[in-house]
Amino acid sequence: MRIDAYTHFIPAGIIAAMDRVGGGQRDIGKRMRGVPCLYDLDARLRMLDAFPDYAQIIAYPSPPVEDVVGPDRVEEFTRIINDGLAALVERHRDRFPGFVGQVSLANVEGAVREAERAVTQLGACGVQIYTNVAGAPIDQPQFEPFWSAMERLDKPVWIHPARRADFADYRTEQTSLYEIWWTFGWSYETAAAMARLVFSKTLDRHPQLKPIVHHFGGIVPMLEGRIGPGWDQIGSRTSGEDLQALKNSLAKRPLDYFRESFYADTATFGSRIGTQAGLAFYPPENILFASDCPFDPEKGPGFIRDTQAILDSLDLPRETLDLIYRGNLERITGKTFVG
Repeated sequence: MRIDAYTHFIPAGIIAAMDRVGGGQRDIGKRMRGVPCLYDLDARLRMLDAFPDYAQIIAYPSPPVEDVVGPDRVEEFTRIINDGLAALVERHRDRFPGFVGQVSLANVEGAVREAERAVTQLGACGVQIYTNVAGAPIDQPQFEPFWSAMERLDKPVWIHPARRADFADYRTEQTSLYEIWWTFGWSYETAAAMARLVFSKTLDRHPQLKPIVHHFGGIVPMLEGRIGPGWDQIGSRTSGEDLQALKNSLAKRPLDYFRESFYADTATFGSRIGTQAGLAFYPPENILFASDCPFDPEKGPGFIRDTQAILDSLDLPRETLDLIYRGNLERITGKTFVG
């Protein structure tokens, strides 16, 4: 059984809730409404019939809840998401053997409560956050209780990229053009969030954290030289701050955090080159099979088929494929997926 560790589905309850407040229908929200397999369960199940010996871990996609409602309501909305995902797993465990709970760091206390509820009461494999919280970096001190809770719960944190069209490509502009905010922005967002967790010492304070980054960590694999030898010289380009002292205070070399302290998935939009780069950068024990279903031009099956075909064509050892397709996910979630 191949377990797809990062696929997306929107429960009906949260669609209705967002519609009631008039949110979630612009930009990336518009994209969500254009993919039937993302919210039409019958369509999704029909698609999955073409893939025997395969099952999906489901997670909410976008927009972030904090982009739709204020901090006073994000916990309410994430509860709706998690109840909906848990119900789908209960009814269709053969296709969806697990789900990722959703929390919002816009309300940190609520995020901790909902993470504990999702994991301990609903059986979530872990929880999902985004690379920023309404524009704020995820390493800020106010988010420390969340990281402590996830280390205590001993479950992974799925980190999904988030950047909107109003994040301009240049300071002289007000919006991003040509969907650069998504094509390149999300990949940069992922790498930036990883760096913030490293240099803020969040990973040193919580060495048992299990962060999962989407899309092989975005631009990270191809920038190995900059992350490695380049950041070994950190501070040589900066005035007024002793970044070498910061580097020397870290528990290990910056490059080693990126390579060893994060888990990365294989969702590369069907890119063979991207897959090869990711496989070359991360150790086999840190790679999870994921397709990002159903975000492909065929509305679902293409990325499942292409991702599997690429992995199976690379002459990887059987034991490595077993880790990627299932073993690593079971180890870090503490769950055994039947089938």
